[in-house]
Amino acid sequence: MLLYMDIISGDELFSDAFTPVLIDDVLYEVDCKMITIGNDNVDIGANPSAEDAPDEIMDDAKTVNNLVHTSRLEPTIFNKKAYISYIKGYMKEIKSKMETNGVEPEDIEDFEKKITPKVKEILKKYDDYEFYTGESRNPEAMVALLNYREDGITPYFTFFKHGLKEQKF
Repeated sequence: MLLYMDIISGDELFSDAFTPVLIDDVLYEVDCKMITIGNDNVDIGANPSAEDAPDEIMDDAKTVNNLVHTSRLEPTIFNKKAYISYIKGYMKEIKSKMETNGVEPEDIEDFEKKITPKVKEILKKYDDYEFYTGESRNPEAMVALLNYREDGITPYFTFFKHGLKEQKF
């Protein structure tokens, strides 16, 4: 199993169990779904006596996004101006990390050519996104983007490939 970790915060963002799809060698799209957790009904095989009043069952079930739940992602809020400022700084940091890690200049140039239109696309659809950080809530780390497929029902996350490191688990 591969875990995809944020290169800045070290937070686990998702695993290959979610079957990430690489888009233009710069973004991962990861489909997820809504699941119900809690409300565990455990039958221990006891037979309640007739004179005992039935115990009241507490309904503690809640519906959550499975990727948000398993990776302990935290919701965050941006206005568009703040997100633009964030993404500019974040892309600069990613480029710096690539340079530090010995990535060839032509590969960095290729990254910049491919990521720029993707970021512009994201900014055009800014209102369609929900924003999530990793568990540490590090403000300089990756902000994952939640959106919905054309059916309006299927949620998916977008992650920046170059802001991730793979770790075998």
